[in-house]
Amino acid sequence: MEVVTEVWDAVVSRQPRLDSTYAVASAAVALALVLVPGLWRRARHLVTIAHEGGHGVVALLTGRRLAGIRLHSDTSGLTVSKGRPTGPGMVLTALAGYTAPALLGLAAAYGVAARHPVAVLWVALLLLALLLLQIRNFFGLYAVGLAAAGVFAVSWWATGQVQSVVAHAGAWFLLLAAPRTVVELARTRRSGAGRSSDADVLARLTRVPATIWVVLFGLVALGALALGGSALLAASR
Repeated sequence: MEVVTEVWDAVVSRQPRLDSTYAVASAAVALALVLVPGLWRRARHLVTIAHEGGHGVVALLTGRRLAGIRLHSDTSGLTVSKGRPTGPGMVLTALAGYTAPALLGLAAAYGVAARHPVAVLWVALLLLALLLLQIRNFFGLYAVGLAAAGVFAVSWWATGQVQSVVAHAGAWFLLLAAPRTVVELARTRRSGAGRSSDADVLARLTRVPATIWVVLFGLVALGALALGGSALLAASR
């Protein structure tokens, strides 16, 4: 009970405002993870985790039965759910993938801006633990397990300042990474590949052209970046 009380107190208490130098440094690290090719190839797995997790959560919320999630070493993923092959539930499930990283980044940004970085980390850990139960391949277990172990280590052993820096960097990373994945989707489709993407699935379900869905993904990502980035910048002044 003492451990639970200690964790709860840390989650609900507000942390000191992060020094502007550390805030800028964490944003710079996140930007490097997104822009530097060698770093992006590894960091993109985190976006895939958020993407497939988004599919899974919305599938459950819309009454579909989640059959499992697979993550692959090439940063692709697959979420399988069972239910009606058409209808609002399937549309929302397909829509959730590319919007999930942006919306998670926005939620994290607001949490960090409200000076609750520890709460952000523990919520992230809870989501990763729930996702781990649905993973159906070895690499997926490795990727999600490694991410969960890293978040747990920071949440449990790191100082308050380090926790704030990590939560701040994590929020920036998701906000910045979301638009890049949409750009990658657009490029892949323009080259003639990627015709089984979420945008194409949505096009078949709704008769709305896939390009429109790609634009919608981009607008959500840019909107989240604008709102979340503004909140983070305001909190660091």
